Amino acid sequence: MTTPVLNAFLSGMITCGFLIATLFFARFWSRTRDGLFLAFAAAFALLGFGQALLTLSGIPVEERSPLYLLRLAAFLLIIVAIIRKNAKA
Repeated sequence: MTTPVLNAFLSGMITCGFLIATLFFARFWSRTRDGLFLAFAAAFALLGFGQALLTLSGIPVEERSPLYLLRLAAFLLIIVAIIRKNAKA
């Protein structure tokens, strides 16, 4: 059984993890200028933003909220970036 405080703490840790991944991919992009890294950085930023909004809004069931569209957009961004990267090869 989790408390609201524990849920907020864990959600904050997840958001922080997403934002750290964003910084890593942004650094890789600045070194290589590869669009795939930029797309991953943007996707992780969207995931972190969505997780933070979910926690701050207090929506009980995330699958029914419009915030779920942020997660969908992040994964679509990753898929499109991978397809574009493979099309160039």
